Amino acid sequence: MELSTLDLVIIFGFFAITLLIGVVVAKKAGKNTSEFFLSGRNMPWWLLGVSMVATTFAADTPNLVAGIVRKDGIAGNWVWWAFLLTGMVTVFIYAKLWRKLGISTDLEYYEIRYKGKAAAFLRGFRAVYLGVFFNIVIMATVCLAGVKIGHVMLGLSPFETLAISSVVTVLYSLLGGLKGVILTDFFQFIVAMVGSIWAAYFIIDMPEIGGMEGLLSNEAVQEKLNFLPTTNDSWDTWVGLLIIPLAVQWWSVWYPGAEPGGGGYIAQRMLAAKDEKHATAATLFFNFAHYALRPWPWIIIALASLVLFPSLADLKTQFPGLNASLYQDDLAYPAMLTYLPAGLLGLVLASLISAFMSTISTHLNWGSSYVVNDFYKRFVDKKASEKDLVLIGRISTALMMLFAALLSLVLEEAKEAFDLILTIGAGTGLLFIMRWFWKAINPYSEITAMSVSFLVAVFFFICDKTEFILFTGAEKLLWGVGVTTVAWIAVTLLTQNEKYLNPEFEKRAFESESKFKNMGFKVLSVFLGCIAIYSALFSLGNYLLGDGMQAFYFLIAFIICSGLIASFWKKLFA
Repeated sequence: MELSTLDLVIIFGFFAITLLIGVVVAKKAGKNTSEFFLSGRNMPWWLLGVSMVATTFAADTPNLVAGIVRKDGIAGNWVWWAFLLTGMVTVFIYAKLWRKLGISTDLEYYEIRYKGKAAAFLRGFRAVYLGVFFNIVIMATVCLAGVKIGHVMLGLSPFETLAISSVVTVLYSLLGGLKGVILTDFFQFIVAMVGSIWAAYFIIDMPEIGGMEGLLSNEAVQEKLNFLPTTNDSWDTWVGLLIIPLAVQWWSVWYPGAEPGGGGYIAQRMLAAKDEKHATAATLFFNFAHYALRPWPWIIIALASLVLFPSLADLKTQFPGLNASLYQDDLAYPAMLTYLPAGLLGLVLASLISAFMSTISTHLNWGSSYVVNDFYKRFVDKKASEKDLVLIGRISTALMMLFAALLSLVLEEAKEAFDLILTIGAGTGLLFIMRWFWKAINPYSEITAMSVSFLVAVFFFICDKTEFILFTGAEKLLWGVGVTTVAWIAVTLLTQNEKYLNPEFEKRAFESESKFKNMGFKVLSVFLGCIAIYSALFSLGNYLLGDGMQAFYFLIAFIICSGLIASFWKKLFA
């Protein structure tokens, strides 16, 4: 596939603007770690909210959704839609608490919540475990998507794709720090949304598809249109697609962007907010945009791919040259984009590049913040100057990008990577929710949860790669949750001791007030928030799929629930 001059102008213009933003904020970002990692703690909610959404709009996300829809239909998206529940818990219960602590990274929480050598070890252990190893796995999944997009749309080899994209992303991440990331996120999100919506509109209007009417009348598409599993589906389908995500997964699994109780780069954005209200509003906007606004262009394109590429063999015939293991359903999304005309193709490619860069840059900045603040400064050189710390952050940024690119070469499909990340985090979620309120939880509880969940995930990953299949995907998740949860609760009960607890924690987090002040309004807001955002999601979906009446009913539900949340807003901060 050849790019026109117009396409190239658009793509190189995008790169130029992105790097310019990094250069403009570079001087201020390099002053100290507060500027480099938290942008001076003065960011408004709308900018932080868009940054959160842009970060989770990774290059692998459209591929992931396309693969899910092709295999399990629209209903298959409940494997990630279910995370809205933990998102709402974070918004209305934990966002305020995180911002109130006034820390630099969420890992500083450990030496505020706990005390002693065990607390210090936990902080350093998690900095390396999460900021380096787990973070590299996440970035590798994004790099895998970049490899497939680069081959299908540009004819690049995996090495060429990773070399080009990594160098540009690392450059502006090194220059601008978090402020550079957030400002480019805002620009990139606009480009990404315009590109995906315009692409979906063009593809649906293609003669081969025949508009929405032609798409919805296609037999291969009709069986994929249900928002929920149907009575014709097997019990295993109901369990895997709906019951486990809604009953178990949302509270038990740590997943980037949907951490139970908040954490990771979501916590980093909350900590960079002007105040507690801005932190809460940013997280609320993120959940609305993430679940209700973004998915439908990807879903529509995935459905259209079933018309042009009904089987994997069709994809292989059209796009030869990849390793045989990489011909999976997630390849359908970039395959559909090859039909776009000049100009629009350049814009969409720029949007995919922006999705890649936004996610990778955030993970690089977030991971290096752990390396600098929670490992190097805490354990290696406590007297390091601010300039030295920024330098260490920049070096760790470059190294993490290198290892993520190398790991991506052994992965095969976006859904495989998604399942791997779920398995690694399985069973840890409940601990992160309860540690703010259950005093018995201590550093050994957290070390056990992380260690056991990681070992279980490695065991299942090796089994899959050696084709020694013991359990299905749903069974692996349940085993991971069960084994890890039992392990950390048992260790908690055996090791609970007041000597591990920092008596200043509750004063700092709750200001000597009851932990459960206005909890009734907060829990009610969680339920209303879930109903509101799911209603917005299904209202837009029904409208696009031609059911105006259902769309109207869901819209009314969204308006009512949103109004009730607005009426409770002041109570949340009283």
